[in-house]
Amino acid sequence: MDLSAIRAKLDSMNTSGQQREKIDYEATFWKPPQGKSQIRIVPSFYNPDFPFRELYFHYGVGKYPMIALSNFGMQDPVVDFVNELKKTDDRDNWSLAGKLNPKMRIFAPVVVRGEEDRGVRLWGFGKNVYKTLMSYAADEEIGDFTDVMAGRDLNVEVVQGNPYPETTIRPRMQASALSDDNVKVETWLKTQPKADDSFTKYSFDFIKKQLTSYLDPEADLNSPAPAAPAEVQAPANNFTVQKATESKPSTATKFDDLFSGDNDLPF
Repeated sequence: MDLSAIRAKLDSMNTSGQQREKIDYEATFWKPPQGKSQIRIVPSFYNPDFPFRELYFHYGVGKYPMIALSNFGMQDPVVDFVNELKKTDDRDNWSLAGKLNPKMRIFAPVVVRGEEDRGVRLWGFGKNVYKTLMSYAADEEIGDFTDVMAGRDLNVEVVQGNPYPETTIRPRMQASALSDDNVKVETWLKTQPKADDSFTKYSFDFIKKQLTSYLDPEADLNSPAPAAPAEVQAPANNFTVQKATESKPSTATKFDDLFSGDNDLPF
């Protein structure tokens, strides 16, 4: 048997109706390895005035993190459901809303020193790293570290913490040019992956189906719900959106009721 073909087929079946787009993640993204790295954040081709792109994702709802449709000004079933939960006075509803609320991930275009031949890639990080980088930019002694002629490289060190890796970022003391090769500089400034286009954009119906399965994992015994990460634990199966009602309808039922008018939507 061709095991790679079987794995690919199984993966496509697990997506339940929508294929993940084939993206060369190693060519598109840079993930800091354990130890020390030296990088340069470059001006964004898509927004020269601001190199950071904030995007929101759904974690733990489906098998893979899913980029929120709200990033693109589109209606998103998870966001709509969270908003409905927040309209109630129930503590459990608000707790679930916090778990389901899309989480922010920030992306910046970088050139990795020693790997310049790989071009510009996207570095994705969380709020703590984001705040650190913003504070450096706001520091008058450091300023615009993305400046092509007088910016600064960044030393990135990753060590294993307890339980998660810890990242430390320090700007180089001496300012420097992005490169002495003008051709490379021009290429790096014009040839960059776009964060918005680097993730599979799942349809409204697909995300809704994943959320329904997450809320009621026993609804389909042949398709067990995927495990949620530590920060997004799945709610109890007996959770109800509106505890005040005597019948206490299931969360999944109320979720379906919320979107009963889907056919009237313009997309």
